[in-house]
Amino acid sequence: MRVMGVDYGEARIGIALSDPLLITAQTFEVIDRRKVSRPLERIAQIAVEQDVELIVVGLPINMNGTMGERVSRTKEFARELEELTGIQVKWMDERLSTVRAEQILIEGEVRRQRRKGVVDKVAAALILQTYLDAKGRM
Repeated sequence: MRVMGVDYGEARIGIALSDPLLITAQTFEVIDRRKVSRPLERIAQIAVEQDVELIVVGLPINMNGTMGERVSRTKEFARELEELTGIQVKWMDERLSTVRAEQILIEGEVRRQRRKGVVDKVAAALILQTYLDAKGRM
């Protein structure tokens, strides 16, 4: 069994998966919403193929703690995902996950053009790792 991390965005959706022992998160895929006509179905397919038992979606809370329009869109996406897959969806605060992902890629000397294609799955892995670490402390 695995946990899936999702970084939902208007243009791209980053996907990460835990290892079977639920210790580490690994990047998995970026779904480009301009190229994939049914991104929810692609995520559901991954969930089945990878034996996912839980989905953790990053919640884009504003830096001041308020919940804006992006939170509403993300919650609607997650509701549809949970309905389609039948897999429970949990939330994880994702403030600065994309910024941290970008920094990691820059430090790794990943070129700007390549970063654009992977930053979302790195952000998803950071969201998922935060969840796994918090779960391990419980």
